[in-house]
Amino acid sequence: MSTTSDVEAVRPGTLPGEAPSAADPDLARHLTRLGDDALVLGQRLCQWITRAPTIDEDLALSNIALDLIGHARALLTRAGRLDGTGRTEDDLAYARSEREFTNALLTELPNGDFAVTVARQLAYTHYAVLYYEALAHCADPELAAFGVRAAKEVAFHRLHADRWTVTLGRGTTESARRMRHALERVWPYTGELFEEDDVPRRLAASGTVPSPAPLRETWLGRVGEVVTEAGLAVPTPTWSATGGRAGLHTEEFGPLLADLQSVRRQFPGGTW
Repeated sequence: MSTTSDVEAVRPGTLPGEAPSAADPDLARHLTRLGDDALVLGQRLCQWITRAPTIDEDLALSNIALDLIGHARALLTRAGRLDGTGRTEDDLAYARSEREFTNALLTELPNGDFAVTVARQLAYTHYAVLYYEALAHCADPELAAFGVRAAKEVAFHRLHADRWTVTLGRGTTESARRMRHALERVWPYTGELFEEDDVPRRLAASGTVPSPAPLRETWLGRVGEVVTEAGLAVPTPTWSATGGRAGLHTEEFGPLLADLQSVRRQFPGGTW
């Protein structure tokens, strides 16, 4: 997953002679979840290349995707060092099956029209900034450094989503209708970002990393401000999607993963 993202500067596992990390299955699972979120959403955004509404948006979405793939590299590399298997970032990205991916379902939702992508970005970026800001204060210096860098990068992604939410909501009758529909389409998938099972509970109790659950009210307040500025209302869904963290995915995920892994599977062990 070679990129030139600035996250490379804090990519774990790059120091010559570095001692391997002690196995920590819970932290490995948690970092894999975060890495899968970034990888899958980055792959979705890559599908806009040459198809975005304008050349500027083609470049903007490409750069956001590049940042996300950089985040995935850092997180999956560390996860591979912690899970006791010795797998690399590429092993985790390209050699796992659909059921082994633990991304939130929000990140794999199809792009839809541009408004749906904006709504998905609005939800994810506000969550990611909050979580990475909290991660920046954890005791692990490697993860703290990553949290600082990732929070700054995703803050720019958030500004992009905020601006487009307001632009579409306060644009034409048609753009407002599409933005309203997009929020309604995406919102049932936002709750999973803050779900807390035994893994984050144990990690939070030990002080290893923060839990996402306490961030939900702040997240809701911040996205609510943007949606209100756009002249729209935050949806109140009657159901909530779940299952991604346990490896259960939407039917659209299979084709996305096949596209992501196609070259590696066609040329296993190939190098470029």
